[in-house]
Amino acid sequence: MIDLHYWPTPNGWKISIALEEMGLAYRVVPVNIGRGEQFASDFLAIAPNNRMPAIVDHDPPGGGETVSVFESGAILLYLAEKTGRFVPADLRGRVDVHQWLMWQMGGLGPMMGQANHFANYAPEKIPYAIDRYRKETVRLFGVMERRLADRDYLAGEYSIADMATFPWAKAYKILTLDLSEFPKVAGWLERIHARPAVRRGLEVARELSKPLDDEARTVLFGVGEPTPD
Repeated sequence: MIDLHYWPTPNGWKISIALEEMGLAYRVVPVNIGRGEQFASDFLAIAPNNRMPAIVDHDPPGGGETVSVFESGAILLYLAEKTGRFVPADLRGRVDVHQWLMWQMGGLGPMMGQANHFANYAPEKIPYAIDRYRKETVRLFGVMERRLADRDYLAGEYSIADMATFPWAKAYKILTLDLSEFPKVAGWLERIHARPAVRRGLEVARELSKPLDDEARTVLFGVGEPTPD
């Protein structure tokens, strides 16, 4: 059994989708990021960067003590290794998946997150920041568009790179991106969303997701951090 420390956000969905795709038994341990639960000492013990998701695997490969993993990309790699699925065994295929996973982790996710923050949450509208991060997001969608010109998925076959990228890319409407400019990306989004395991993963604990109130905005975007208990 795997404990999934989770909240329904793009990074959380990466892991709920992967667990559903891989058919692994798991239980959800909610981490209410709008109430500061990511700063609790028991969570910091497994996720020292105070960010969810994180997992605790009570049945790790080879047996022995439980294994905890934080950072969504590292979790996806761990689960792929545990199951032998969604990362090719051959060197070139494996490298392809790894580099597109890192592309999402270091590029699309952070840039879309910053674009969303400055456009929709920052207390002061800063045109330079809004324009900078939106343009970078558009550039990255262009990278995807070119990549998908001759293949159905980012690394050829459906993989953890797609699981990582999909939850972020599907949020294009928040940034008012026009997918008519990216028809290959639009087709890719449709193919992935049609997968039953993906739809199940997106529904995991969806009822927990609510609009941010003042307390949540302070916790997530305010100066300073709550004191861990």
